[in-house]
Amino acid sequence: MEGGFSVELEEIGNYRFRVDFGNSELIVDEPPPLGEGAGPNASRMLAAAVANCLSASLVFCLRKFKNEVTGIRTKASGTLVRNEKGRLRIGSMDVEIRLDADYDHLDRCLLQFEDFCVVTASVRQGIPVSVRVFGKEGNLLHES
Repeated sequence: MEGGFSVELEEIGNYRFRVDFGNSELIVDEPPPLGEGAGPNASRMLAAAVANCLSASLVFCLRKFKNEVTGIRTKASGTLVRNEKGRLRIGSMDVEIRLDADYDHLDRCLLQFEDFCVVTASVRQGIPVSVRVFGKEGNLLHES
């Protein structure tokens, strides 16, 4: 799966952009007072990308061991901080993955799924990302 990728953005008014992924489109927008909040902004898109990549990586591993995987829920939260110039930056991200069932070989997947997440591994080079996985009973199964 090596190679490149691209997305195209077209400004359609007042901080709102149409993002063309090639196979689908999405409207992104800044929250008020800059934009109208008609779609996610870049910070939320980054959180979604991290959460999606981690979730997909965990699902891939679980399915590799012939598990029927359904209903995993993931929440990503970010903190905004100001740098030395007073500019807003993403200071950290926290991801919580909640499993809906007990899975065979879950222990093996929990040891390795983060290493296969391209987005999270890339983001971690500049932003701390913590990850917690909870079982169907709400018990903490993994933390990094």
